[in-house]
Amino acid sequence: MKKVKSAINEQRRKVSTSRALLLHDSIGPHKVRATTQSLQELGIQVLHHPTYSPDLAPCDFWLFPILKDRLAGRKFHCIQDLAKAVNSELRTIPEGDYQGVFRRWQITLKRYIESHGEYFEGL
Repeated sequence: MKKVKSAINEQRRKVSTSRALLLHDSIGPHKVRATTQSLQELGIQVLHHPTYSPDLAPCDFWLFPILKDRLAGRKFHCIQDLAKAVNSELRTIPEGDYQGVFRRWQITLKRYIESHGEYFEGL
């Protein structure tokens, strides 16, 4: 949890962790008591990700498909080689692309909130 707090502080030097929001999906490590209690102690508000809603996770609907396409067919001999390749590919994506996907993500989250968590189609 110290790494989480440090990362948030690094990204948001002027904003305390008490104003941070963290979107969590429904995997086990995100739901265990130790994790939820630690985040609560740090003052980090958690937004829970509904099950089976990959359209609410920018990495699932945007970033991972890009990385899969760019790394397809390449062989890596160790995890460090894979990590270097992923980091290299991430650096080639223009900043504006990241900003655009997060703007679309905000619109999708707003629609999710307005629908009170019910299913909806399209953006």
